[in-house]
Order: sequence, then structure tokens, then C-alpha cells
Amino acid sequence: ACKGVAYVLHQAAIRSVPKSMDRPLPSNEANVTGTLNLLVAARDAKVQRFVYASSSSAYGACKVFPQREDMRPQPMSPYAVSKLAAEHYAIVWAKSFGLETVSLRYFNVFGPRQDPESLYSAVIPKFMEQAYLGVPLDVHWDGKQSRDFTYVTNVVRANILAATGPKSASGEVFNVANSETYSLLDVIHVIEGITGRRLARSHHPIRAGDIRKTWADNLKIRRLLGYKPVRGFEEGLRDTWDYFVNDYFPKKHAGRRES
Repeated sequence: ACKGVAYVLHQAAIRSVPKSMDRPLPSNEANVTGTLNLLVAARDAKVQRFVYASSSSAYGACKVFPQREDMRPQPMSPYAVSKLAAEHYAIVWAKSFGLETVSLRYFNVFGPRQDPESLYSAVIPKFMEQAYLGVPLDVHWDGKQSRDFTYVTNVVRANILAATGPKSASGEVFNVANSETYSLLDVIHVIEGITGRRLARSHHPIRAGDIRKTWADNLKIRRLLGYKPVRGFEEGLRDTWDYFVNDYFPKKHAGRRES
């Protein structure tokens, strides 16, 4: 599978916390066993470096902020456990087999081409679709839960740096984030500013596995890999909205307009 490959950027996963709560075995099979299979293939093919897409969910119930890579993980879902377990496999492969590995803990990635209908979709594309259609925004919990939302361009940049960075990065885990936290109500407020109208909300109970807050310390990745976010939160939201209203929603919802 990895013959002739210099760099592996492993992004594949069943990436849904709710789905992992309902069906933990398939989540483990894809996220842990799948990663292990790819690590074996990368080792056997003598791949130069293996970059693994992990998740901020590994921090779980952590109540100390900002969250640093040396903090004890407290995963709260099978998904989080699976991502953390695969991180450890990557570290073992670096130490025991000489395969250079880097694990990146993504913090709430968003941007163009996220599918609002996907079971794994983040809240931002769902909010934007509901705003476009003029229907109430589905808000789970009280909306005050906050996330370190990270625009996709920043994540792409982090992957490139992780693949091409110094040997000292091998076997390490890095947060990939803006190191800022915004509540869901903040997200709604920015979307209201973009659309120029007040958006109705429909509140729902908390979902199993949900956490109150994510907020990353990104000093380690800045120091060792030279990472710096190239797109901020509000800029990213505007870029994402522009993509959806110009390229995606008009095709999907032909004949229906914003109200």
C-alpha cells in the first residue's frame, strides 16, 4: 500500500463522537486497527515520515486551559480513545521501528467543502445551511460550550510542516489550532454579521460525549515546526460562507432562497 511513497498523511477515520457512542466496535476497527495496518505498511515500505491526524477529543474532560500536549488525556468517548490509542501506536513505531511519525491533534476543523448533511459534519456548515434556508439553527446544550475552531488552510499548513520538519519532531504530538476559543453563540453572532439578519435558534439537549470547552496551547508546534495560523476565525467563517452560498447551496437547494 505504501510502496514508492515518501510521506504518508493519514487522515482516514470514522470521525464521529456520537457514532462511536452508538457503534464503538466499527470506530475502533477503522481508527485503531486501520491506523496500525497503515503503520505496518509504512514501516515495511521504508516510508520517510508518517503524519497521523489525531484529535483534540483526546483531552476530553480536561479542565485546565489552554490544553498542552503534556497534559494527561481524559477521553470521554470511544472515538477519543481510538484516536489516543493510534497516537501511542505511532509513538511506538517511531521508537521501536525507526519510522518517523508525527501526530497532529486537530482542534475543530472547519472550512469549504464540509458536508452539512454528513453524520460527521461540524456545527459550522450545519449552522450555515440552516441560515441559508431561513430555518432555526439547531443548538445542542446552551450554546455556551466553546471550541478552538481551526480553519482548514491552517491544518493543511500544519501537515506540510509535520511531513517536512526536523527529525526532532519524530515521535511527537502537536496541537493544531489557533489557540483561541469561541462559543457556539459566538459562531452564530458572526454568521448573523455576515448575513445581516437575526437567526432564530432551536435548543436541544446535550449529546452523549460532548465536552464543554476546547482551547489549545500551540506553542510547541510554533517552536518546533514553525507553525503559524494563516487564517483567523472570522476570516475563515467568511470564506466558508462565501463557498457555500456561491458554490454549494444554490446547486443543492435549487429554487429555494434565503428568507
